[in-house]
Amino acid sequence: MNSQNYALLDLSAKVEYALLALLELATHHGQKVLTVGEITAKQPIPERYLEQILTTLRRAGVVQSQRGAKGGFVLVREPWQITLLEIITLVEGERKDKDISESPSLEKTLVHEIWDQANAASTEVLNRYTLQDLCQEREARTQQSPMYYI
Repeated sequence: MNSQNYALLDLSAKVEYALLALLELATHHGQKVLTVGEITAKQPIPERYLEQILTTLRRAGVVQSQRGAKGGFVLVREPWQITLLEIITLVEGERKDKDISESPSLEKTLVHEIWDQANAASTEVLNRYTLQDLCQEREARTQQSPMYYI
């Protein structure tokens, strides 16, 4: 098995869609309310699935919905206050630790210790990055893209 093709931590579609939707909301934070249709026009997210995700995020207090003709969704907090780890935890739930049997073997204990280290490292990285970081990185990469004129 080629280790470069194996993803230790998979990004679920639910988390990916939540991050993409929140990236759009963060981009327009303080400027405009976005409808589900406006978000799905910019990001490849099924509309009905996005509605479910936004409902989850609304219940968790990350987004707020506004009704009416100019209704839609906005972030409740500033983008720099919302970490990727928080979003993943809200969408997927808390990570469950696996119990090792009552008398684990040395080998099993070693494997679990290394797995715990990998989880701790991923948690640290995801807690370090915010929605604001994603917005800034997207903007930086957009600025680097060459423009072609005909």
